[in-house]
Amino acid sequence: MPHQKTRRATQAHDVTVTDPALVKRAVKAAALGNAMEWFDFGVYSYIAVTLGKVFFPSGNPTAQLLSTFGAFAAAFLVRPLGGLVFGPLGDRVGRQKVLALTMIMMAVGTFAIGLIPSYATIGVGAPLLLLAARLVQGFSTGGEYAGASTFIAEYAPDKRRGFFGSWLEFGTLAGYIGGAGLVTLMTALLSSDDLTSWGWRIPFLIAGPMGLIGLYLRMRLEETPAFAAEVEKAEAARPKVPLREMVTGQWKSLLLCMGLVLVFNVTDYMLLSYMPSYLTSELKYDETHGLLVVLAVMALMMIVQPFAGALTDRIGRRPVIAAGCAGFLLLSVPALLLIREGSLLAVGLGMGALGLLLVCFTAAMPAALPALFPTRVRYGSLSIGFNVSVSLFGGTTPLVVTALIGATGNMMMPAYYMMAAAVVGGVAVWRMSESAGRPLPGSAPSVEGR
Repeated sequence: MPHQKTRRATQAHDVTVTDPALVKRAVKAAALGNAMEWFDFGVYSYIAVTLGKVFFPSGNPTAQLLSTFGAFAAAFLVRPLGGLVFGPLGDRVGRQKVLALTMIMMAVGTFAIGLIPSYATIGVGAPLLLLAARLVQGFSTGGEYAGASTFIAEYAPDKRRGFFGSWLEFGTLAGYIGGAGLVTLMTALLSSDDLTSWGWRIPFLIAGPMGLIGLYLRMRLEETPAFAAEVEKAEAARPKVPLREMVTGQWKSLLLCMGLVLVFNVTDYMLLSYMPSYLTSELKYDETHGLLVVLAVMALMMIVQPFAGALTDRIGRRPVIAAGCAGFLLLSVPALLLIREGSLLAVGLGMGALGLLLVCFTAAMPAALPALFPTRVRYGSLSIGFNVSVSLFGGTTPLVVTALIGATGNMMMPAYYMMAAAVVGGVAVWRMSESAGRPLPGSAPSVEGR
């Protein structure tokens, strides 16, 4: 098998020769899991009003929506716990096995939501089951991104790690567009009664077949060459890595990781999650047009994503991430002023500018973050740093910005919040080392085979 040849080359020459076909399969399998996570995210966000009627029939639309998003936010609370479990496990038993497990859990959690009876059928049990399904999803997500980015990074050749890593976020964008687009289509085709009685279940039930496809792809893959080499060093018995070593032994890299993830996720959630609400609730913009603008921006980002990933291989991760931080620091206010102008052209230009700046992060981070940690603790340390930062700063962005606008009355708060995140990200970029074209820490050089 190709992978066996790769391992023999690693032993004989201390160089990993990657199989291009195997790398592409690894990228597809990893990206599909991310796509599935964000498919659920897009579905849940866009169908939240209907879910409120099904599971929280208080008669108060605002209370329904808050309850629905409360169940959504609960998933963020358990993400760090998932990272603490799946990350060390991935360093102990292997990346492939844990990624297969997280795929199963994500598919089961999402599919289960489509099967839950309504509040009218079983009463308070309905929202409790919804909460339980969300917790399963959040727990599994805690091991998904760090594992998928680690998996791709350890399979990819050193000189093309940025390009292959960029497809992970391509999957994110594709999943979100797929979920949001499906809900938008269903809303247009179904009556309100049909959507509330049975139509809302369809997007969640689709997760079942998607999960089976993703599981099939992941089960066909072998372990990454970097992890296989670590096992060989330990004479075929992977020693347990203490949690203390993953945290205190890597504290500088963990802080850099959290700073990079902070600017990445604050700007990501601001643009893709908060801006549709900002357009409608704060600026009284037409809801349908606002959602379509966001979907168009994401489609633009998908087109640019692979090219930006390849750019990070040529000029480095640091210049691309630094450009994104500088762009958000200098252009957040002008972009938001354009958005506030209100015309479709102005909103599109403002959102498009922010989307292209965000690509600087989505294209570079999947390759830059795994390179912060050595192979021995890569999955565990990255899971911890990534999920703690996302839970504290990324997932809370819409709530914090809404509260800041309410407290100050200043409609420019989204821009100021992104600028503050850009400063933190800039400091992290300044302190990080360049990793483009270089072997991952603790791993042999990796070159592309023919």
